[in-house]
Amino acid sequence: MDTDQIDLVRDSFIQIVLDTDAAARSFYGRLFELAPETRPLFRTDMVEQGRHLIEALGRIVTGLSRLDVMLPGLCKLAERHVDYGVEDHHYAVAGDALMRMVTVHGGPAIDSATMEAWKTAYALIAEVMIAASNDYRGLRAPD
Repeated sequence: MDTDQIDLVRDSFIQIVLDTDAAARSFYGRLFELAPETRPLFRTDMVEQGRHLIEALGRIVTGLSRLDVMLPGLCKLAERHVDYGVEDHHYAVAGDALMRMVTVHGGPAIDSATMEAWKTAYALIAEVMIAASNDYRGLRAPD
């Protein structure tokens, strides 16, 4: 990602943070619509879960310019997702839900360049997390 794309993601994320609960409801509403089998993976209060989502996104968004620093945290996040029951194909569905959330809650400045920046950021993060998930599954597999 280039610095202009990172700035677009950061600027629009500020708008999302202004309405955290509604943005998270939008994300999870779309996720459960597309993949109802994911609903049982969430065992906590959904308002609390939504705040965790936005906090995690905040760490990712602020870390985009230093992916090397963010990498260990992403790997740990991926491992936790494996333990929750997340499978590789869920990342595409979550990406769709994220793009919907950004479109609806990212503010009036959302345009094609901003959406492309979000798609690039998500593709990068999902690739890292899927690879880390598969590595983690391999370590957990019985010999």
